[in-house]
Amino acid sequence: MPSSNQSNDLRIGIDVGGTNTDAVVLNADDQVVAWTKQPTTDDVTGGMRAALAAVLAGIDDPSRVGRVMLGTTAATNAIVERRRLGRVAVIRIGAPATTAVPPLTAWPDDLRAAISAGELLARGGYLIDGRRIAPTDIDEIRRFLESVAGKADAVAVTGVFSPVVHDEERKVGELVREVLGDSVALSLSHEIGQIGLLERENSTVLNAALHGVARDVTGALSQVLSERGMQPATFFAQNDGTLMAMEYASRYPVLTIGSGPANSIRGAAVLSGVQDAIVADVGGTTTDFGVLIKGLPRESTAPVRIGGVATNFRMPDVISIGLGGGTLVSDDGESVGPQSVGHRLGTSALIFGGSIPTLSDAGVHDGRATFGSNVIGVEYAERLARGLAVADAMFGDAVDVMSLGKSERPLVVVGGGAFLVPDSVPGASAVIRPDHADVANAVGAAIALASGRWDAIVPDGLGRRDAIDRACDMAKQRAVQAGADPNAVEIVELVEIPLSYLSEPAIRVNVKAAGPLSWI
Repeated sequence: MPSSNQSNDLRIGIDVGGTNTDAVVLNADDQVVAWTKQPTTDDVTGGMRAALAAVLAGIDDPSRVGRVMLGTTAATNAIVERRRLGRVAVIRIGAPATTAVPPLTAWPDDLRAAISAGELLARGGYLIDGRRIAPTDIDEIRRFLESVAGKADAVAVTGVFSPVVHDEERKVGELVREVLGDSVALSLSHEIGQIGLLERENSTVLNAALHGVARDVTGALSQVLSERGMQPATFFAQNDGTLMAMEYASRYPVLTIGSGPANSIRGAAVLSGVQDAIVADVGGTTTDFGVLIKGLPRESTAPVRIGGVATNFRMPDVISIGLGGGTLVSDDGESVGPQSVGHRLGTSALIFGGSIPTLSDAGVHDGRATFGSNVIGVEYAERLARGLAVADAMFGDAVDVMSLGKSERPLVVVGGGAFLVPDSVPGASAVIRPDHADVANAVGAAIALASGRWDAIVPDGLGRRDAIDRACDMAKQRAVQAGADPNAVEIVELVEIPLSYLSEPAIRVNVKAAGPLSWI
């Protein structure tokens, strides 16, 4: 890490959420120099511009900013809302072995209609041990590509067990370029997902559909930086709590899905100095709970569904409950939420002269926070006290679920509604409230490492060690492609799973490498 007197010693982290765009400036010692929360705008650019202007106002020389890291919900929102998605020609190489479940079979009808420009289940593919299913029917694929010319914005290619043998996908990718040209985006499944066919195929199709969204977001960031004459290295946050270079994010926009919770968890780690903890990110409507293990988010082992589609994304293990600063308290105080006044808190809550009792009112009335300009009437006292007790119990239940019975972990609370969490929560060894907790998500983006992952099937016998070493090298190579310093990349995760259903003993190896960003 460079010393603070270097010309590029500052970093900016930006998190574009559905309600607010947060930004922070960190120095070389990971200290917060400036921070802000600005309303997110429909075009993304306006909110980014305002946030950048606010944090740069106190910086004597903007050229000291050597890097900008961005976390965004744009990809998730595009899928959930079915908007701004590209039309994708879907090619699966695997007939006659995979005809029982054609591509996109289990997709919601409206999402399939919004994305699909045509689907082909072509002959070819490999078995898990590398043997061919059938010869690749190149002529069939060529005819399909010619039929979608002018209709498809992107092409998604998925081969059966292509993470094991991916030469077939690359050959079809070359054919796509030959027939459709370079203007059509291309996604190859072995670069995106793991072994499972359907989830990997779904992830690849979504990735292809998001290229336009990625272009808009990267363009917005480039625009607001160029307007201020800045030329820092730019990175995007991905959903395992690490970063990737802008060019990498443009190729794999699907990896930004779920980056918000991951950023908050990572930000909580650096702000609190705690590496193993439960994290609660309390917003205006919901609270997200995650787990820190050695400073990184614990990943979910369950399949993740985005917009009704099953995927195999690397997502943090997060649960959300309907509790936040704007959450409504019922008339009798016996229940709270999940309804919330959301961004209308400043006009609707009792403490701001409104008429709707919220958990913010309950927290202020209980003395957990002091803000607002209006005195709460005594007629609300019992109702708010009961509601806060219900919320406390819900916080405790969520911590119990995330702790898996281990009570030695502390609870780090971040987010604008962090004051709602009581000072003692069952299942947590302590409650930690770090400084600058309001913008933990932007801090998480600013301090993240770059990472890469590789999934492979290797023989369980002679050659096993060499095959694992090659998998580790591939993971390190991907981390470097994502922006990591090649001299500082380390293997941070290596999982070996025996496979007992093959003709020859084999193991599945999943490797993750991570390292600090390469200073320019």
